[in-house]
Amino acid sequence: MLRVHRPVAAAVAALAVALSCTPAAQAVQEAPATMTTATTATTIAVTGPSTPTDLGARPRISTAYELPGDRVYPEGVAVDPRTGDLYAGSFADGTVFKLTPGRRTARVFLPAGADGRDTANGLKVDRLGRLWVTDSTTGVSVYDTRSRRLLARFEVPGQDARFVNDLAITPDGSAYLTDSVRAVVYRVTPGQLAGAGDEPVALTPRFDLSGVLDAHEPGAFTLNGIVADPSGRHLLTVDMTGGDLYRLDPASGTIRRVALSGGDMLHADGLELQGGRLWVVHNTANTISRWRVSGDGSTARAERRVTDEALQIPTTLVRVRGTLYVVRSQFDKGGPLGEGTPRTPFTVAAVRGI
Repeated sequence: MLRVHRPVAAAVAALAVALSCTPAAQAVQEAPATMTTATTATTIAVTGPSTPTDLGARPRISTAYELPGDRVYPEGVAVDPRTGDLYAGSFADGTVFKLTPGRRTARVFLPAGADGRDTANGLKVDRLGRLWVTDSTTGVSVYDTRSRRLLARFEVPGQDARFVNDLAITPDGSAYLTDSVRAVVYRVTPGQLAGAGDEPVALTPRFDLSGVLDAHEPGAFTLNGIVADPSGRHLLTVDMTGGDLYRLDPASGTIRRVALSGGDMLHADGLELQGGRLWVVHNTANTISRWRVSGDGSTARAERRVTDEALQIPTTLVRVRGTLYVVRSQFDKGGPLGEGTPRTPFTVAAVRGI
């Protein structure tokens, strides 16, 4: 059984429902075309533009890192932009692992239950070497990667259901966090971080998408992955149940649906944005898709889509020097999405060629 608080268990049940639901009818400006994928074991389906490169190339999926422990169920991954070290977090007990290039087995960076956290979802390392770790039940904790010291905690106020999921950091140092149950995006400013003391600080929403998203079942998971444009002018966040992508303007607070062509964002989880391209993991579909995003973030065109059961329910990814490092959650093997026995050790995959 997962070592989670009761609110997490309820949220996980909602997650299972959300991932099994079909999306409501979408009202995007450009009607997406259906993509064909294969979901049979050992089959890789590559779709996209009919070019020799896409038709001939096949992605290479291999194990990059092993995570010690038989009940890890990893959920998040992040890279330290200064050192190249990666960090991965356990949804099951909150352990955070440090993954060092050249060393196959990860080391425990923060032990299970550190600072009262029993889960770790989204991770991000900012340019000053601070590690942000979301806890779906409460909010986000910020650590110094050198000393491992807890610097600050930000928590969702009240007792209503919540599921703090992923986060992105903009060039000005602000952090934006998605709540998959409340359909809001919280913001932590540099001033709030600098002024935080030993006591938790209340999170406040910057964007409320509850009235913008397509209709969905009560309690369904909506917002999940989020990324920041390098310019800081906009953020992109995904509705995994509705299959849509949204553009958020930090300056004005404007929310706009991105016009998608060639596919949708159904089951989309973690996002990675570099050089005008967006990589997306679709968790229960065992799929990675790649998109070309316009400079203003108003449109996105699907370029490639790869489905392979070797991805083992991918939940997020990070791209380092052309390689995608993808978390293999195995949530369907005795985790929050199904019974069974996971394959151990749990791993982070390296995916090349997409």
